[in-house]
Amino acid sequence: MKLSQNLWQQNIDLAERCLAHPFILGLADGSLAQTTFTHYIAQDYFFLDAFARAYSIAAAKSPSAQSFSKLHHLASGVLSELELHQSYAQSLNIELQTIQPSTSTRQYVDFLLSTAWSQSMGITVAAMAPCMRLYAYLGKSLAKQGLSAKTYYEWVETYSSQDFEDLAQSLESLIDEFSTDSSLLQSTYRYAMVCEENFFTSAFQMLT
Repeated sequence: MKLSQNLWQQNIDLAERCLAHPFILGLADGSLAQTTFTHYIAQDYFFLDAFARAYSIAAAKSPSAQSFSKLHHLASGVLSELELHQSYAQSLNIELQTIQPSTSTRQYVDFLLSTAWSQSMGITVAAMAPCMRLYAYLGKSLAKQGLSAKTYYEWVETYSSQDFEDLAQSLESLIDEFSTDSSLLQSTYRYAMVCEENFFTSAFQMLT
């Protein structure tokens, strides 16, 4: 089994908890309050901006031209995701420039950027891959179950798409090529998964 697959399997318990999270179930059946989704989109926009920056920092530490190019391509994928959020923001009347991060968002962003600045590219991609793999897992799971209500169908469609799966696999390929299994690698990956669950909980409870 590849290292990236092993890390995912070691943390499948957290992935399943996220799939059963009230926030995700509300997205699936359309019962999620729009105010909650608005809060989530605002926080996710703040997070994705940091995510794109982490890609750039990792690219600067890239040991090969191929990985450098791949990381910049992945950063472009995040920019496309930000465009989707900008579309949401217009329809939901979100002022993107005045977003204040929640405690969970700030913890996740600080962890991500601190890792990118202080660790090798191999550790940084392990901090970033859980976000991509988890969202692909959630999107495809909801699409397969046929639970996606029209209200939030665009969210499910985006994260269940082959384009998003390709981006997740591209990031995971960097783990397989440049990361070495270690306690630090495993704890970094798991903490990112914990941050993901906390992010959904914060959005659902609308914590600030």
